[in-house]
Amino acid sequence: MQDQKIENMVIIAVNITKAMVIIYLGFVEVFKIGKLLREKIDAEFDISRKWASQNYSILKKRLAERKVAGVIED
Repeated sequence: MQDQKIENMVIIAVNITKAMVIIYLGFVEVFKIGKLLREKIDAEFDISRKWASQNYSILKKRLAERKVAGVIED
């Protein structure tokens, strides 16, 4: 009887440990996915920043050319 109680307690402890390990590994995977997404998004934002900067430079240059040509007055 005593041995059976101890055996049941050990089984419960092992099952709790298994559940905790599964939860821990789930959190680790979520953080890995989050890190990868952040890296991908940062790369996309970097491309967008470069594109916006180039377009701004082009517009600024065109505006300066139009001012020199006398099309636009300040």
